Amino acid sequence: MKPKSDLPSLWSGMDRKALAVAEFTLRQQRKRLSTWVVLLVGIAAMGVLTMFYIDAMTRDYEAIDNDGDSYDWDLDGYPNGQETYYGTDIFNADSHPGLLDPTILPDDPSVWVNEDDFDWDSLEEGSVGKDDNGDCDVEGRTDSQKDRNGNGIPCDIVLVQNRWSETYTIRSDGNVDEDPDDEAYALEAIHRSFVLAIGKLGVVFLIGIFVPLFMATGLIRQEMTSGTMHYMLAKPIARSEVFLYRILGFLALAWTYITLLVVLLALVTSIAGPSDGFIRFQDLGIWLSVWLAALLAVMVYGMLFCMLGVMWKHGIVLALPIAAWELGMILTTLGAPDAAILRFSTIGWTMNIVDAGALLAWPDTPLMIEMGNWGGGGGPLEGAGALSVFASAPGLNLGALSTIIVSALVLVFQAAACWLIGSQLFKSKEID
Repeated sequence: MKPKSDLPSLWSGMDRKALAVAEFTLRQQRKRLSTWVVLLVGIAAMGVLTMFYIDAMTRDYEAIDNDGDSYDWDLDGYPNGQETYYGTDIFNADSHPGLLDPTILPDDPSVWVNEDDFDWDSLEEGSVGKDDNGDCDVEGRTDSQKDRNGNGIPCDIVLVQNRWSETYTIRSDGNVDEDPDDEAYALEAIHRSFVLAIGKLGVVFLIGIFVPLFMATGLIRQEMTSGTMHYMLAKPIARSEVFLYRILGFLALAWTYITLLVVLLALVTSIAGPSDGFIRFQDLGIWLSVWLAALLAVMVYGMLFCMLGVMWKHGIVLALPIAAWELGMILTTLGAPDAAILRFSTIGWTMNIVDAGALLAWPDTPLMIEMGNWGGGGGPLEGAGALSVFASAPGLNLGALSTIIVSALVLVFQAAACWLIGSQLFKSKEID
């Protein structure tokens, strides 16, 4: 009699069965032309979108004089900003700084463009800006003029949250952050918009739902109709295990594909995006959240579509309305991320993960949107509109980390429920 230690345990037996079925499934998927078509189409779609992003990052954006102080309205040779700084009359050619001091020469007008940029380092609720070029705290302005917002701090900006919404009103003391660097803002806003757009709509939704739609729906059904399922069930293995291990084989390929895709996109955007160095490291958190959300989305949709395939031989017909529903839900997240109806979708929970990751990686995004829409008082800056569309607060009233954990647990529960239902359906089906 063999020693007890040599007898195969229950777990070792399950491991061998799981490995065999998963490896067989993975080998099947690799040999199918349809698998490579789906994966290559996904890469091509992401590549085309990335080309538009690279074009946007290499484009020159015009520096706009948002406050008009580079103009010379009285034609005395001195820009309005320089005259305001020295307290002379911008409408009178006989009043200019040169009359006060002959050594004061006229500034080049470009000096007064982008000269009072947003102070991102000081952005927080409350006082969110300061006068960089000194044209607020000048001689001739009264104390009340220097503190128009009434917060007791001269020459600053106050961000006031509106009572009935999460929007803000910007109250400036005047001539504060009124001429931001348009190009710097546009590049940063467009970069963040692209990362969120391709992460949400591209990786998590399109890849997350269509890869399982075309690769997981027939995992069980195709073997049932072709008769090859008999060979698999001839071994001492339960149908529920076959269902699970087939999905594991699919996930081995799908998760590897998503990981490589996210790494590639993260590498391209970190190099092409605006940064003081060669690579942006501040986007790591958002890409990790996109990666996690996409893995969980593929797992849930894989279980769901495989279950529908077991339910009916035309399971993809049942899957298409679900895909349409999820499309409606992801569009809802862009405008109403806290809508209760999103709790009844998979994509709503995955978007919570992405939004929470973005909140951790870019905590200043809400303020950046508000400042960009204000545009120094001269209208929205380029990129502010796109950023306001794709950047959303997490739909749960929890902290960012708690939102990620809760959303991930809900998605795992959804996947487990689909597996249990699919296994029961599989047990009741006749094999052709």
